[in-house]
Amino acid sequence: MNLGFLGTGHITSSVIEGIFKSKLKIKKIFISPRNKIIAKKLSKRFKKIIISKNNQQLIDNSKLIFLAITPQVGHKILKKLKFKKDKKIVSFISTINLKNLRNYTKNKNISRVIPLPFIGMKKGPIIICSSDKSLKFFFKHLGKVFEVKNEKLSKAFWSTSSFMASYYNLILSSSNWLVSKGIKRKEAENYTRELFLALSEDSIYKKKLSLKKLVSESQTPGGTNAFVLGRLKKIKFYKSQQKALNSVFKKF
Repeated sequence: MNLGFLGTGHITSSVIEGIFKSKLKIKKIFISPRNKIIAKKLSKRFKKIIISKNNQQLIDNSKLIFLAITPQVGHKILKKLKFKKDKKIVSFISTINLKNLRNYTKNKNISRVIPLPFIGMKKGPIIICSSDKSLKFFFKHLGKVFEVKNEKLSKAFWSTSSFMASYYNLILSSSNWLVSKGIKRKEAENYTRELFLALSEDSIYKKKLSLKKLVSESQTPGGTNAFVLGRLKKIKFYKSQQKALNSVFKKF
C-alpha cells in the first residue's frame, strides 16, 4: 500500500518513524515538498520515501492519505485539490470537523485521527473518529487505539493533550527546585525524568486500580505526599487545571 502525507512537520515525522519501527507492510510513502529540510531528512533516512513534486501528485499516487497540515492551510488548499472516491483520507487537523473535511475533499471516506508525538516510539493514545476497522488495524501497530463515534468526545480527548507542555514544565519546575538546593542541573533533570517516568509506568502496571485508588494508596496520613497534595488542593491547583481544559474545549 502506498501512503501519502500532505504536510511534512513534526507529527508526520513521528508517524513515519513509528511506521518503519512497526511490522506494517508499506510499499512507498509520498511526502509533500513544502518543508524541504524535514522532507530531505526523511527521504535520506528511509528508502521507501519519495518527495512529491506537488500535493496533487502525492494524492494521485497514494491509496491512504494523511492530512497533516495546519487548520489555516487546510481551509485554504483542500478545496483546490482533487480526491478520488477510492482514496482513504485520514485527517490529523485539530480544528476542522468531518463535515467541512467532506465538503472540501468531496470524499466521504474520511476519518479524524489524533496522534501525539510519542507515536514515533509506538507509544501513547491514538484517537480515531469515527470507528474504522482498517484504521484500527493500522494504528494499533503504533500505539493504544481509542475509537469514538462522536466528534465532541474526540475533541474532549484532544483537549487533554494540551497538557504536554504543562507536564514538562512540572518536571522542569521540580528539577529547578533541586538545582536551587545545590544539585547539579544534569543530575537534577535526569532524576526528575526517571521519577515521572516511573510514576507513569506504575499507573499502567497497576491499571486494575482506579486512579482515585492510586491517589489514596500513594499517601499516608501526615506523610509528605499527603502534605503536598493538600497544599495543591488548597490553592485550587486541580480546579485551575479543569478550568484550563474547559477553556481549550470551548475555544478550539
